[in-house]
Amino acid sequence: MISAEDLASLVKSYNPKSNSDLIIAAYNYGREKHEGQFRKSGEPYYTHPVAVSVILANQKLDDASIITGLLHDTIEDTASTKQEIAELFSPEIAMLVDGVTNLTKMQLSSTATKEAENTRKLLMAIAKDMRVMLVKLADRLHNMSTIRAMTPEKQVQKARETMDIFAPLAGRMGMQSMREELEDLAFRVLNPEGRTSILRRFITLQKETGDVVDRISTDMRTELAKAGIEATVYGRAKKPYSIWRKMQEKELSFSRLSDIYGFRVITQNEADCYRVLGVIHQRWRAVPGRFKDYISQPKTNGYRSIHTTVKGRDGKQVEVQMRTQQMHDVAETGVAAHWSYKDGSRSENPFTVDPVRWIRELIEQFDTDEDPTAFLEAVKLEMYSDKVFCFTPKGEVIKLPRGATPIDFAYAIHTRIGHRTVGAKVDGLRYPLYKPLRNGQTIEVITAQGQMPHVDWLEMVVTGKAKTAINKSIKEQVRDQYILMGREFARAAFEHVNKKATDKALETAAKKLNLPSVDDMLAKLGSNDIRPRDVVHAVYSDLGHVEVENIDKQRAVIGLSKGQQVNRDICCQPLPGERIVGIKATGRGVIVHAIDCGLLEMFENNPAKWLDLHWHVGKHPAIYNVTMAMTISNDAGVLGHICTLIGEQQANISDLEFVDRRQDFYTIHMDVDLRDLEHFHSVLSSLEAENEVTSVVRLRRPDIVKSRILKAKG
Repeated sequence: MISAEDLASLVKSYNPKSNSDLIIAAYNYGREKHEGQFRKSGEPYYTHPVAVSVILANQKLDDASIITGLLHDTIEDTASTKQEIAELFSPEIAMLVDGVTNLTKMQLSSTATKEAENTRKLLMAIAKDMRVMLVKLADRLHNMSTIRAMTPEKQVQKARETMDIFAPLAGRMGMQSMREELEDLAFRVLNPEGRTSILRRFITLQKETGDVVDRISTDMRTELAKAGIEATVYGRAKKPYSIWRKMQEKELSFSRLSDIYGFRVITQNEADCYRVLGVIHQRWRAVPGRFKDYISQPKTNGYRSIHTTVKGRDGKQVEVQMRTQQMHDVAETGVAAHWSYKDGSRSENPFTVDPVRWIRELIEQFDTDEDPTAFLEAVKLEMYSDKVFCFTPKGEVIKLPRGATPIDFAYAIHTRIGHRTVGAKVDGLRYPLYKPLRNGQTIEVITAQGQMPHVDWLEMVVTGKAKTAINKSIKEQVRDQYILMGREFARAAFEHVNKKATDKALETAAKKLNLPSVDDMLAKLGSNDIRPRDVVHAVYSDLGHVEVENIDKQRAVIGLSKGQQVNRDICCQPLPGERIVGIKATGRGVIVHAIDCGLLEMFENNPAKWLDLHWHVGKHPAIYNVTMAMTISNDAGVLGHICTLIGEQQANISDLEFVDRRQDFYTIHMDVDLRDLEHFHSVLSSLEAENEVTSVVRLRRPDIVKSRILKAKG
């Protein structure tokens, strides 16, 4: 748990005018009031409000919000009163604390009438002061991250409430990072098997393809540098829930799902966003229909960015987002950017929107005596702003992704209706099949016997169900053409390895690929459902195998002079596969640091000490130590199971330290010997997939960095 002084320093780092004494006083007041209270996990209760205040500080919010985070449970759970808080701190803070208390008392997951009533109260509280909701979201985020201590029934209730109310509300407020975290934590409770399955698929994918994110990020940086564009590139695999949702919406398996990796390019200015787009499209092939310009047409929550999807390495589709730093701040923190501070003043971000206007307009549309169900439906339509809710002539609701057309609507009802669609009426009037639908419209689909899908429909639809059905129908129509194309692909692929695509070879390949016939295999080959090299390898499995060179420790690093000794520093523990630099150290040879190590700032003014180093490409021995911090359940056999998992990944545990022992959980630091960055991700993913592991992260050593920098500054 962070100390009062460290919390005050954290706030001071972005707001020099912050009242540190008041923050420290609130910290001590809250700790005193919660003395003797404990959480379900056995931790002192006050660790929770402190964690909430840290989340708010990381969003760079004002003093009142930070102090509200520290005191948000005092009125409800202690003898503290609103009047006492007003006298000791301020009427503003007392009002915020009271507002959060009232939100906490609401039972949002209840009957429709009660849910609508409480949802109205929730929105009115937000409209009064948005910071009440920011504190509540931080409170819910920390509670969800520690939900394992609750009963299973309580976990499901809170997770469902989070998924239905808080996560969508965070998304509607533009707080995308908060929404993704809340959704994934709720998903972990509501569908642990689904989440574990996706994580395990990631482990397998990483073994097969290596660190795709690092390779593509490096390629992008190289291309941008050639074009003279200064930008920062971030890459990551998407959250498990985000992937699961796409699988459900598009009705695809994990193996057929594209763009599971996302990349962000943060530029210096708006013009560079479009320059980056040109560079990306010149280097990689753009996927048709996957370009969106939210800079020229921002979303209602203030979101601005350019989105495109391209085919990267190995034909993998990846999504790339381009935006400026100010746009990025709004994209990540939404309305929180309206309250954030920079250099002691409220940050004036031109891309933030009025944080409460849409809520006030929504409340004003409905009188308190109107149908609560209608109000609740309107709220959900607003919060699920990435969805479109339309109606059949009989009044049935059809939920579609934003951008869906009447053809999507027809296929959502039934595949047969989709195939036979020839037109549509929207609210009684003829409506183009290519035009996107809007919330609340009533759609009547016009069909005709003998009608079949057209190829150009694929450009009009956005749902996976429609695309899959259309593709299947078109493939059936052109099956003979695909067989001819597939036969030609097979011939070329076999000739590439000096073999012939004989009937016997093709029959063997079809059998090995578990396909009913050669024609089925050729049809799939012609339609790109399978790759030519898969057909060849089904017959000649040893072709294309490349031996990977073993790299010993003496040859691990490239860029050293003859006789120079090299050592990894413990502050960042760099691994083969990561970008590194070397620092010449008297009597210690060359010290290798990760490129993002905080300690490097000590040597900014001494370029003579720097060496440009690279890891040798190949198979390194598992001798590179990395410290992993993890929290695991305190149950019989859990630690042994964790050690077995790491051993199964061919990694060795060289040290183990118990940092904290509690009744329900352990916090441990484990040193693991690894080969490279890919090996680390495999171990990390296998641990994250276990229900007994609450959290696991790579432990850098900021304490060492800080102490050395302070010592150097003397």
